[in-house]
Amino acid sequence: MYSYEERLRAVKLYIKLGKRAQATIRELGYPTKNALKGWHREYERLQDLPIRSALRPPKFSAAQKQVALEHYASHGRCISWTLRALGYPCRTTMTAWVREAFPDTKTISNATYGPGNHSDAVKQAAVVGLYSRQESAQALAKKFGVSRSTLYAWKNQILGPEAPAMMKRKKSALYPELEELERQREALQRDIRELQIEHDLLKTASEMIKKELGGDLRSLSNREKTMLIVALKNRYKTPALLARLGLARSSYFYHRARMNLEDKYLPIRYAMKEAFESNHRCYGYRRLKAYMTRESISISEKVVRRLMKQEALIVPKPKRRRYSSYLGEISPAPENIINREFQAAAPNEKWLTDITEFHIRAGKVYLSPIIDCFDGLVISWTIGTRPDADLVNTMLDAAVGTIADSEARPIVHSDRGGHYRWPGWLERIDAAKLVRSMSRKASSQDNAACEGFFGRLKTEFFYPRDWRAFSVAQFIDEVDAYIRWYNETRIKMSLGGRSPIEYRKSLGLMP
Repeated sequence: MYSYEERLRAVKLYIKLGKRAQATIRELGYPTKNALKGWHREYERLQDLPIRSALRPPKFSAAQKQVALEHYASHGRCISWTLRALGYPCRTTMTAWVREAFPDTKTISNATYGPGNHSDAVKQAAVVGLYSRQESAQALAKKFGVSRSTLYAWKNQILGPEAPAMMKRKKSALYPELEELERQREALQRDIRELQIEHDLLKTASEMIKKELGGDLRSLSNREKTMLIVALKNRYKTPALLARLGLARSSYFYHRARMNLEDKYLPIRYAMKEAFESNHRCYGYRRLKAYMTRESISISEKVVRRLMKQEALIVPKPKRRRYSSYLGEISPAPENIINREFQAAAPNEKWLTDITEFHIRAGKVYLSPIIDCFDGLVISWTIGTRPDADLVNTMLDAAVGTIADSEARPIVHSDRGGHYRWPGWLERIDAAKLVRSMSRKASSQDNAACEGFFGRLKTEFFYPRDWRAFSVAQFIDEVDAYIRWYNETRIKMSLGGRSPIEYRKSLGLMP
């Protein structure tokens, strides 16, 4: 019989676990499934559990007992005949009634073992042997020449029927120290199991949902919690995961059913991933939205952002690393004509130039481009392993070759680097009748549009990739391919979702 506190504890845990009988029994180790449901019905009906009396009402009434004894006395005093004729009670109860009503009657048994006339010392020795468990109960009964049921009858006679019969409780009754150690061992096992569940939840959250380790798992959305449970349900019981994440059972089944439904955005997911991967993994949600629109796929920016998050399409963040070519005031600097006005009404009005450095394992590589302020088109570019005069002079010659003789001469704006003050550069500027403009000293904002191009180049192309296995020649080919892609394919939102060359073609400026 369980105490009031034990029954109340079981009912409350049963309600907390969503009326999961098996989970409650595994947690507590008691009672049976039917008993637990009966206690719950009583609790719902009374809003409490009744305190039961230690005395139980008799199973059979006095009239039934009298009928059984009369049949026994009038039919040859045979217990088996009475039991078969009436269908009640059990043999043990009928034997007790007979011994009470007819004390002079001796029960005859043809079994191999019987109670016999054993002294109290023998009975006590048998009960001590039963609890010491040095041998099985069946072997102990055979040793004393009685049946196994008789052995337990002696236990009830000496210790009372309320004495525990389970092996674990027998040991704890005789050895309180063992009981305490057993409780400590079970508590440690529970703690280890809880820590393991928490560790696996955090690790899975870090891998699947990009949740930092050590974060609060309860701050996750119910859908994300459901994803964790689905991933770990083969290793842990679902009720334990639900309790650890603080997720209602109904919410779990709702989101699991939603996850199993067909994803209506599945084709769009594939298209977005393909666009993201084929464009150097640099398209944010705005440019992906523009790409989808160009492919005749109607989708909102909000959905694009959500799908990018779910598919882990993360644009790399920029890193700060700068190259400086400033050698001092080696010649007079011209006026800053651009003055941070980087807008141009037509092509070849304002050109920007600068040099940036790439440092890979095979060595250093330098890029010198000319950017047109009209649409950001890279007019010309040179790539080399030394930031010398040939690098910038070759670039300038190629840019000048793109200008028709009848066109106006553009303004060429640069920083105060030594490359743009050497005689070769100045001679080419004068021969092409170009107008020089220079930034102020230590003011990179004066050439912000060109610096922005370098930032996008390194963020989208250089930083996300591992260049350790590339030679210098291979890396130069990759940079050249990126700039061609930048001019011909890369979407710019300021150009209406078109690339610079596509934009010029739409205006009729290019064939």
